[in-house]
Amino acid sequence: MKMTTEEAFVKTLQAHGIRHAFGIIGSAMMPISDIFPAAGIKFWDCAHEGSAGFMSDGYTRATGEMSMMIAQNGPGITNFVTAVKTAYWNHTPVLLVTPQAANKTIGQGGFQEMEQMNLFADCVAYQEEVRDPSRVCEVLARVISKAHRLSGPAQINIPRDFWTQVVDIEIPEPISFEVSPGGENSVASAAELLSSAKFPVILNGAGVVLSEGGIDASKALAEQLDAPVCVGYQHNDAFPGSHPLFAGPLGYNGSKAGMELIAKADVVLALGTRLNPFSTLPGYGIDYWPTDAKIIQVDINPDRIGLTKKVTVGIVGDAAKVAKGIAAQLADDAGDAGRADRKALIADTKSKWKQELSSMDHEDDDPGTTWNERARAAKPDWMSPRMAWRAIQSALPREAIISSDIGNNCAIGNAYPDFEEGRKYLAPGLFGPCGYGLPSIVGAKIGQPDVPVVGFAGDGAFGIAVNELTAIGRGDWPAITQIVFRNYQWGAEKRNSTLWFDDNFVGTELDTEVSYAGIAQACGLKGVVARTMDELTEVLNTAIKDQMENNKTTLIEVMLNQELGEPFRRDAMKKPVRVAGIDAADMAAE
Repeated sequence: MKMTTEEAFVKTLQAHGIRHAFGIIGSAMMPISDIFPAAGIKFWDCAHEGSAGFMSDGYTRATGEMSMMIAQNGPGITNFVTAVKTAYWNHTPVLLVTPQAANKTIGQGGFQEMEQMNLFADCVAYQEEVRDPSRVCEVLARVISKAHRLSGPAQINIPRDFWTQVVDIEIPEPISFEVSPGGENSVASAAELLSSAKFPVILNGAGVVLSEGGIDASKALAEQLDAPVCVGYQHNDAFPGSHPLFAGPLGYNGSKAGMELIAKADVVLALGTRLNPFSTLPGYGIDYWPTDAKIIQVDINPDRIGLTKKVTVGIVGDAAKVAKGIAAQLADDAGDAGRADRKALIADTKSKWKQELSSMDHEDDDPGTTWNERARAAKPDWMSPRMAWRAIQSALPREAIISSDIGNNCAIGNAYPDFEEGRKYLAPGLFGPCGYGLPSIVGAKIGQPDVPVVGFAGDGAFGIAVNELTAIGRGDWPAITQIVFRNYQWGAEKRNSTLWFDDNFVGTELDTEVSYAGIAQACGLKGVVARTMDELTEVLNTAIKDQMENNKTTLIEVMLNQELGEPFRRDAMKKPVRVAGIDAADMAAE
């Protein structure tokens, strides 16, 4: 069938159900964006391509449906790098479309030229360049299929002079693959280990959320064994929070109950997780990883198995199918050893941690440092981060989707939220970019318009995405609620300075004259300030009501004292020793 290359491209997008594109308009993509409306594809024109990429990630994570990021070749595309790498470590199957400088001028250093394949080589699960206009559908269908199969972003690079070509082409059917239930022998070995375990523990990762039926399958297996279930760092939605076997998140500012319980394990089923080393760092002074336990690791990517932890059994497969396969082969008496005592210990450990968490008002100082003590004294009537998180929990709807940016105040909140289903907790993941909280929750709301959404960001990280306030107030954009923790500092870096650099605060201080609530108002949105716990709960309740009933976006600026939580990288930092010494007098004369 004869058609133009842009018609072929868009018809292939339609065949795969790709309905949303995020980016900034550019001449290199206008031949296809021109026919997006006729095709039923919505182009969301953002304020910055980096935020557009985070919106695409948020949309796909909240819905399970692939979305697309696209922009002008060269500088428009380079702005996607951080977002694409974030999607890579979030295992988000998004489509990255990178129009390229024209073939006839590439290599001459022309306008907006960039080696876009090399740029993303380490950021995507798969990439391919269109070599001839007649192959545009073939390549696009394969790239989309690879993104799904590898559960990560995939890139199609297309020279801009390939548009507006007339080709004789056939639109290919979508390619899909059945996911693996794991190897027969490895699943049997895992079932045997769990059947004989005296204290089995399950650790759910992102793969459980991404796998169809993964949470239900892990729940059924946990109930057979009466095994506590922990979740990986920033994957609080990987198991129902109200379930009596849920032990909470591991890692930075996670659940002490989860850490204490997994420390007792003789067998750990790591289900759908690559066991990133940051996710299992010690917390609350507890080095909890059970080094003598037998580890069963399940991942769709064989390269991740055994990479960070010594593994007894490795299973390459889908989390839900593997969990069901293991459950079907458990011995009749699996989990019976110490079952009653284990259930009692789980309940008792969780209860103690809940009481402790609810009573935690302030952050501790390390011996020899006094920053938090001074911060409390300087603003005795201001909320601490933990007070704010407790006030938020009082108002947050159970069904809400939330996003969290990277940063100290957001990270202090890691132990607080839990969920009844997956695709509810969007976090920047282990690439750790700032500026994720606002755009990702906008993407989630686009995908789930009938669900309340709340984004969270510290004031430093929020400054990176604040320009999106100029975009999201337009008529066809959905309303969201955004909380900004305002303490006028880059908190994680400032905590490092208190511990290892003698309070030498280089680059950590933010402008106290800036009002984010005021900026929101200037952008035609609602901006409010909360100074007390009661006030925060009240304004959050109102904001969510406005979001759901009046299509009104609210930014809540939460005023906090300058207390600082645990440093992110206690494992990677140490106090420097000056040898030669540095003196400003050595600077060359002007």
